[in-house]
Amino acid sequence: MKAKPDRTVDCLGLYCPEPVFKTRMELDELKVGETLEVLTDDPAAEEDIRALVKHLEQELVSVSKEGNAVRILIKKVK
Repeated sequence: MKAKPDRTVDCLGLYCPEPVFKTRMELDELKVGETLEVLTDDPAAEEDIRALVKHLEQELVSVSKEGNAVRILIKKVK
């Protein structure tokens, strides 16, 4: 069973830089220990969000693809 995220940000149909911007805004709102689920179908977003998570020193829990959509799970660690 997949862990239930504390928040989900739906970026389906949005293109760069929207998914990264929305992900950043949501991460800022999260408390340490909470998880954020990002749904996107922008081909560039996965790479950009990976870079954002690394830059912010948060934890990338998982990345899974379903069709042309990508589900990214991020845990706020600091």
